[in-house]
Amino acid sequence: MANNFSKDFIKALPKTDIHCHLDGSLRISTLIEIAKENKILLPSNTEQGLKDLVFKENYKDLNEYLQGFQYTTAVMQTPEGIERVSYELAFDAFNEGVYYIEPRFAPQRHVNASMSIIDTLASVAKGFDRAKKEINQKLEIKSGEKPPFEYGIIGCALRMFTEEYSPYYRNLFNMHPDMPDNERFVIASLDLVRAIIKARDELGIPIVGIDLAGAEKGYPAEIHKQAYDVAHKNFLKKTVHAGEAYGPASIFQAITDCHADRIGHGTHLFNDNLVELPSAHARKRYVQALSQYIADRRVTIETCLTSNMQTTPSMKKLSQHPFKQMLEGRLSTTFCTDNRLISRTTVTNEIELALKNFDISPNRLKNIIIYGFKRSFYPGNYLEKRKYMRKIIDYYESVEKNFLEN
Repeated sequence: MANNFSKDFIKALPKTDIHCHLDGSLRISTLIEIAKENKILLPSNTEQGLKDLVFKENYKDLNEYLQGFQYTTAVMQTPEGIERVSYELAFDAFNEGVYYIEPRFAPQRHVNASMSIIDTLASVAKGFDRAKKEINQKLEIKSGEKPPFEYGIIGCALRMFTEEYSPYYRNLFNMHPDMPDNERFVIASLDLVRAIIKARDELGIPIVGIDLAGAEKGYPAEIHKQAYDVAHKNFLKKTVHAGEAYGPASIFQAITDCHADRIGHGTHLFNDNLVELPSAHARKRYVQALSQYIADRRVTIETCLTSNMQTTPSMKKLSQHPFKQMLEGRLSTTFCTDNRLISRTTVTNEIELALKNFDISPNRLKNIIIYGFKRSFYPGNYLEKRKYMRKIIDYYESVEKNFLEN
């Protein structure tokens, strides 16, 4: 079977991308075109120029990695721009065999005089709905030979922000000039969660979960506990960026204070050097207990191998990635892109990297990929999700059989 781990085989498999930032996954050609139409200044007006200057293969640190977002968000300040980016991402994902995707973005970064939080969510849904309708009209999907394409939107609250982030945040600073930053962060995350709930319950927008993104060190998840409590009590699913740029304590807060169903990245889950306890024994025990809790509760880790290598300078080669320990501990993991443009990757590429660098059997590969579907925040009800899962598993096995026989 190992001989069938070809790129064609991986691409043919049904896959998910449940950690994919909409504003980090544009087509460069679209970025250039919208920027030109709206007179937005870019470092270069050519695709190669932008790859050389902004969207690189390697970055010196997380700060450099994040520089590209100032340009991508700039071209997503209209309903039309957001809809187009969403429509194109759906097709880019489907064309590499992704049948279920959960695009996430921070709506408040796109709020302006002509767009509310709900308007931005509706624009994303409009783009994905249009793509979904076109994709699911394909003969092989209509006939039942292949499963349908589905999606669910995740809204990101930010751990921190400044007034330069968008007109929304500027207005918040102007309205509360003497308020401590942490209290502004609480207001913004609560505002987002309530808008998300309204968009889902009153407008039927398929928004399935809440996320917490942005600078991790110095901006703990516990600050956003109130927003996550509201989400929890309104049956929103929950994920949190944690352990990407800080230690195990950040993951601990995500699962205890924020009721996280999934963890974004979790790169430093096993790094007991980042645990603030007095003895090496206590630090090691803390990490073991935390990882066991995550394993027992099947809290899924949204693994983004390429992105982690690009933002963690201390990680010199992929074999050093804690994904190896996650595999050994039988943790629930799944492969994700994080940012298709900024990391210049696809789910197919992520799986290829994993297979080249870690010991993954055919059965284990199947379990990891299927877990992406199982632990998705699927917008339908439980019975609908079970029915969809059956189609995915049947199709996965048909792809396996086809490649085995050939």
